[in-house]
Amino acid sequence: MSVKNKIAVMNNDLIESIKSIVLSARNSVAQRVNQELVFTYWRIGKEILDTERKNDIDNQTSRKIILSLSKQLTNEIGKGFSRSNLFNMRKFYMEYPDVQTVSGHLTWSF
Repeated sequence: MSVKNKIAVMNNDLIESIKSIVLSARNSVAQRVNQELVFTYWRIGKEILDTERKNDIDNQTSRKIILSLSKQLTNEIGKGFSRSNLFNMRKFYMEYPDVQTVSGHLTWSF
């Protein structure tokens, strides 16, 4: 085999190896980001529900509070805090009050 062919084979092997490393790292980062987002949404739902319970808030008042939260959080933090998202976060915590239960339902864990 010529030197030129050896170099070409070596480069192809090296490229495949590096691609594998990069794709693995990207997958790992995506899983960590998703994990952090799920836990963040769970914690937000917990905060909302704990505050409602602590202050004995009824459903109608809860809706008003969440609407207000949505407006203020969107102004101060940015997108992602629509009324429906906040209700979904609240519901998420209600469905899975134990974070370990949440992680058991995911393909990756906390």
